[in-house]
Amino acid sequence: MKLYADAPARRTRQVLADLLVVAWLVLWVWIGTAVHDGTAELAGPARQTDSSATAMAEQLREAGGRLGGAPLVGDELALPFDRAASGADGIAAAGRDTVEAVERLALLLGLSVATIPILVALAIHLPIRWRFVREATAGARFVDAQEDLDLFALRALAHQPMRALAKVSDDPAGAWRRRDPEVVRRLAELELADVGLRPPQSSPPAA
Repeated sequence: MKLYADAPARRTRQVLADLLVVAWLVLWVWIGTAVHDGTAELAGPARQTDSSATAMAEQLREAGGRLGGAPLVGDELALPFDRAASGADGIAAAGRDTVEAVERLALLLGLSVATIPILVALAIHLPIRWRFVREATAGARFVDAQEDLDLFALRALAHQPMRALAKVSDDPAGAWRRRDPEVVRRLAELELADVGLRPPQSSPPAA
Protein backbone atom coordinates (compact mmCIF):
# COMPACT_ATOMS: atom_id res chain seq x y z
CA MET A 1 0.00 0.00 0.00
CA LYS A 2 1.38 3.37 -1.02
CA LEU A 3 0.41 6.09 1.44
CA TYR A 4 2.41 9.06 0.15
CA ALA A 5 3.56 10.46 -3.17
CA ASP A 6 7.07 10.06 -4.55
CA ALA A 7 7.45 13.78 -5.24
CA PRO A 8 8.91 15.46 -2.11
CA ALA A 9 6.72 18.56 -2.34
CA ARG A 10 3.49 16.61 -2.68
CA ARG A 11 4.57 14.11 -0.04
CA THR A 12 5.28 16.96 2.37
CA ARG A 13 1.83 18.45 1.74
CA GLN A 14 0.21 15.08 2.36
CA VAL A 15 2.10 14.55 5.62
CA LEU A 16 1.24 18.06 6.79
CA ALA A 17 -2.41 17.53 5.88
CA ASP A 18 -2.50 14.28 7.85
CA LEU A 19 -0.86 15.94 10.86
CA LEU A 20 -3.29 18.86 10.69
CA VAL A 21 -6.25 16.49 10.62
CA VAL A 22 -4.88 14.59 13.63
CA ALA A 23 -4.33 17.89 15.47
CA TRP A 24 -7.86 18.96 14.54
CA LEU A 25 -9.26 15.70 15.96
CA VAL A 26 -7.28 16.07 19.20
CA LEU A 27 -8.37 19.70 19.54
CA TRP A 28 -12.06 18.94 19.22
CA VAL A 29 -11.85 15.91 21.48
CA TRP A 30 -10.30 18.20 24.09
CA ILE A 31 -12.97 20.86 23.54
CA GLY A 32 -15.74 18.25 23.74
CA THR A 33 -14.29 16.89 26.97
CA ALA A 34 -14.07 20.41 28.41
CA VAL A 35 -17.70 21.11 27.47
CA HIS A 36 -18.77 17.80 29.04
CA ASP A 37 -16.88 18.44 32.26
CA GLY A 38 -18.07 22.05 32.49
CA THR A 39 -21.70 21.04 31.99
CA ALA A 40 -21.40 18.13 34.43
CA GLU A 41 -20.27 20.56 37.12
CA LEU A 42 -23.75 22.10 37.01
CA ALA A 43 -25.00 18.92 38.71
CA GLY A 44 -22.99 19.77 41.84
CA PRO A 45 -25.85 21.53 43.70
CA ALA A 46 -28.24 18.69 42.83
CA ARG A 47 -25.79 16.14 44.20
CA GLN A 48 -25.48 18.16 47.38
CA THR A 49 -29.27 18.33 47.64
CA ASP A 50 -29.51 14.56 47.17
CA SER A 51 -26.87 13.93 49.82
CA SER A 52 -28.32 16.38 52.34
CA ALA A 53 -31.92 15.25 51.84
CA THR A 54 -30.95 11.59 52.16
CA ALA A 55 -29.05 12.27 55.38
CA MET A 56 -31.99 14.30 56.73
CA ALA A 57 -34.45 11.49 55.91
CA GLU A 58 -32.29 8.98 57.79
CA GLN A 59 -32.07 11.25 60.83
CA LEU A 60 -35.83 11.89 60.85
CA ARG A 61 -36.58 8.19 60.62
CA GLU A 62 -34.13 7.49 63.40
CA ALA A 63 -35.77 10.16 65.59
CA GLY A 64 -39.23 8.87 64.72
CA GLY A 65 -38.16 5.35 65.58
CA ARG A 66 -37.00 6.42 68.98
CA LEU A 67 -40.21 8.37 69.68
CA GLY A 68 -42.29 5.50 68.35
CA GLY A 69 -41.17 3.42 71.27
CA ALA A 70 -42.90 5.71 73.75
CA PRO A 71 -45.94 4.08 75.38
CA LEU A 72 -49.46 5.05 74.25
CA VAL A 73 -48.56 8.10 72.12
CA GLY A 74 -45.45 6.74 70.40
CA ASP A 75 -47.10 6.25 67.00
CA GLU A 76 -48.59 9.74 67.05
CA LEU A 77 -45.26 11.31 67.97
CA ALA A 78 -43.42 9.38 65.25
CA LEU A 79 -45.94 10.17 62.48
CA PRO A 80 -44.73 13.76 61.74
CA PHE A 81 -41.14 12.55 61.58
CA ASP A 82 -42.06 9.75 59.17
CA ARG A 83 -43.89 12.23 56.93
CA ALA A 84 -40.97 14.63 57.05
CA ALA A 85 -38.63 11.74 56.16
CA SER A 86 -40.84 10.87 53.19
CA GLY A 87 -40.68 14.51 52.05
CA ALA A 88 -36.89 14.45 52.36
CA ASP A 89 -36.81 11.28 50.27
CA GLY A 90 -38.79 13.09 47.58
CA ILE A 91 -36.31 15.97 47.60
CA ALA A 92 -33.41 13.50 47.37
CA ALA A 93 -35.08 11.71 44.44
CA ALA A 94 -35.59 15.02 42.66
CA GLY A 95 -31.90 15.80 43.20
CA ARG A 96 -30.89 12.43 41.73
CA ASP A 97 -33.15 12.97 38.72
CA THR A 98 -31.57 16.39 38.18
CA VAL A 99 -28.08 14.89 38.37
CA GLU A 100 -28.99 12.23 35.78
CA ALA A 101 -30.54 14.83 33.47
CA VAL A 102 -27.48 17.10 33.71
CA GLU A 103 -25.13 14.16 33.08
CA ARG A 104 -27.10 13.16 29.98
CA LEU A 105 -27.02 16.75 28.78
CA ALA A 106 -23.27 16.97 29.42
CA LEU A 107 -22.67 13.79 27.42
CA LEU A 108 -24.87 14.98 24.55
CA LEU A 109 -23.24 18.42 24.40
CA GLY A 110 -19.73 17.01 24.64
CA LEU A 111 -20.35 14.50 21.85
CA SER A 112 -22.10 17.06 19.65
CA VAL A 113 -19.42 19.70 20.03
CA ALA A 114 -16.63 17.23 19.27
CA THR A 115 -18.29 14.94 16.72
CA ILE A 116 -19.63 17.45 14.20
CA PRO A 117 -16.28 19.19 13.38
CA ILE A 118 -14.49 15.83 13.43
CA LEU A 119 -16.94 14.26 10.99
CA VAL A 120 -16.74 17.28 8.68
CA ALA A 121 -12.93 17.10 8.61
CA LEU A 122 -12.90 13.34 8.03
CA ALA A 123 -15.60 13.58 5.35
CA ILE A 124 -13.34 15.95 3.39
CA HIS A 125 -9.93 14.44 4.13
CA LEU A 126 -10.49 10.69 4.07
CA PRO A 127 -12.00 10.41 0.55
CA ILE A 128 -9.09 12.43 -0.85
CA ARG A 129 -6.51 10.28 0.91
CA TRP A 130 -8.30 7.03 0.07
CA ARG A 131 -8.53 7.96 -3.60
CA PHE A 132 -4.80 8.75 -3.68
CA VAL A 133 -3.82 5.53 -1.86
CA ARG A 134 -6.02 3.45 -4.13
CA GLU A 135 -4.72 5.01 -7.36
CA ALA A 136 -1.09 5.15 -6.25
CA THR A 137 -1.10 1.58 -5.00
CA ALA A 138 -2.67 0.32 -8.21
CA GLY A 139 -0.29 2.38 -10.37
CA ALA A 140 2.79 1.26 -8.44
CA ARG A 141 2.10 -2.34 -9.48
CA PHE A 142 2.70 -1.42 -13.12
CA VAL A 143 5.67 0.95 -12.83
CA ASP A 144 8.67 -1.29 -12.63
CA ALA A 145 10.19 -0.97 -16.11
CA GLN A 146 10.46 1.49 -18.98
CA GLU A 147 8.08 -0.65 -21.03
CA ASP A 148 5.29 0.00 -18.53
CA LEU A 149 5.31 3.70 -19.36
CA ASP A 150 3.37 3.00 -22.55
CA LEU A 151 0.24 2.20 -20.51
CA PHE A 152 0.43 5.47 -18.58
CA ALA A 153 1.16 7.41 -21.76
CA LEU A 154 -2.02 5.97 -23.28
CA ARG A 155 -3.98 6.94 -20.16
CA ALA A 156 -2.53 10.44 -20.41
CA LEU A 157 -3.84 10.79 -23.95
CA ALA A 158 -7.32 9.91 -22.67
CA HIS A 159 -7.31 11.81 -19.36
CA GLN A 160 -4.99 14.80 -19.55
CA PRO A 161 -6.28 18.22 -20.70
CA MET A 162 -5.39 19.34 -24.19
CA ARG A 163 -3.19 22.19 -22.98
CA ALA A 164 -1.03 19.70 -21.04
CA LEU A 165 -0.74 17.40 -24.05
CA ALA A 166 0.18 20.34 -26.28
CA LYS A 167 3.20 21.07 -24.09
CA VAL A 168 4.47 17.55 -24.70
CA SER A 169 4.14 17.45 -28.48
CA ASP A 170 2.31 19.01 -31.42
CA ASP A 171 1.08 15.51 -32.24
CA PRO A 172 1.14 13.48 -29.00
CA ALA A 173 -1.10 10.70 -30.35
CA GLY A 174 1.06 10.26 -33.46
CA ALA A 175 4.22 10.30 -31.39
CA TRP A 176 2.72 7.66 -29.08
CA ARG A 177 1.81 5.47 -32.09
CA ARG A 178 5.38 5.83 -33.35
CA ARG A 179 6.63 4.85 -29.86
CA ASP A 180 8.69 8.01 -29.57
CA PRO A 181 10.50 7.26 -26.28
CA GLU A 182 10.78 10.89 -25.17
CA VAL A 183 7.12 11.69 -25.86
CA VAL A 184 5.95 8.43 -24.29
CA ARG A 185 7.95 9.19 -21.17
CA ARG A 186 6.67 12.76 -20.88
CA LEU A 187 3.08 11.63 -21.40
CA ALA A 188 3.54 8.92 -18.76
CA GLU A 189 5.02 11.46 -16.36
CA LEU A 190 1.86 13.56 -16.64
CA GLU A 191 -0.35 10.62 -15.67
CA LEU A 192 2.02 9.32 -13.01
CA ALA A 193 2.21 12.74 -11.39
CA ASP A 194 -1.56 12.67 -10.91
CA VAL A 195 -1.31 9.46 -8.88
CA GLY A 196 1.82 10.55 -6.99
CA LEU A 197 4.33 8.29 -8.73
CA ARG A 198 7.59 8.74 -10.53
CA PRO A 199 8.62 6.85 -13.67
CA PRO A 200 11.39 4.28 -13.30
CA GLN A 201 14.91 5.53 -13.89
CA SER A 202 16.13 5.16 -17.43
CA SER A 203 18.67 2.45 -17.93
CA PRO A 204 21.99 3.68 -19.37
CA PRO A 205 22.56 2.68 -22.97
CA ALA A 206 24.64 -0.40 -23.53
CA ALA A 207 28.24 0.19 -24.50
